[in-house]
Amino acid sequence: MPVKPVSNTAEVAKAAKAAKATEVAGSAGDNFDIKTNGFAASPAADFSQINKQCAPLSLRLQTDADKEWVAALHEKCFGPGRFARSAFLVREMVEPDFELCLMAQIEGQRVGSVWMTPIALNEPCALNKPHTLQRSWGYLLGPLAVDPLRRNLGIGGLLVKTVTAMALEKLPDGFVLLVGDAPYYGPFGYRRVKNDGIVFPGPVDPQRVLVCHNSPDHAMELSGNVVGR
Repeated sequence: MPVKPVSNTAEVAKAAKAAKATEVAGSAGDNFDIKTNGFAASPAADFSQINKQCAPLSLRLQTDADKEWVAALHEKCFGPGRFARSAFLVREMVEPDFELCLMAQIEGQRVGSVWMTPIALNEPCALNKPHTLQRSWGYLLGPLAVDPLRRNLGIGGLLVKTVTAMALEKLPDGFVLLVGDAPYYGPFGYRRVKNDGIVFPGPVDPQRVLVCHNSPDHAMELSGNVVGR
């Protein structure tokens, strides 16, 4: 789908500055608190503060009318190889949480998308109960996609920061997991898990398995097999 030029480049620059400010806000290191650092989104999906501050860039929930556009964006950004990725295998197990699937727009024109999929980590319980499992509940972030003609405006960062805050508010004792580059996601509170303890249903580079939790120390100790819930 062709992308029409945005009419007011000064306003887009303003939006970029506001969106990129959210990335800078997350650079406090291990004491990062996703709920208090930057925008405080909620499961009620009230984006008024974000949209006012970042206009003409705005966020909203994905609707049925966006499905074809998002599918085309995924094809454009990731190609057919996306179907072989381990994260995609997880997403085949369960639908995304549509209360946590966001769209980014500039002057009403769609420019980006992010999903959250409900997951759990299955791990063995105590030795005296070898056939039981304990579960940690969380979300898998992604795909995160931004129209190639709208990159480097901070759109992806705004989507990540906002949807992560929403997920951790909806599931306060949970976590958000993703497969991605630590230098990009680190400023939003994502850390590598210790001992490569999180196992996907297919091969994945353990250096790129990142997690965010309201308690950073707890996040680094998470382990288990990733399953849909």
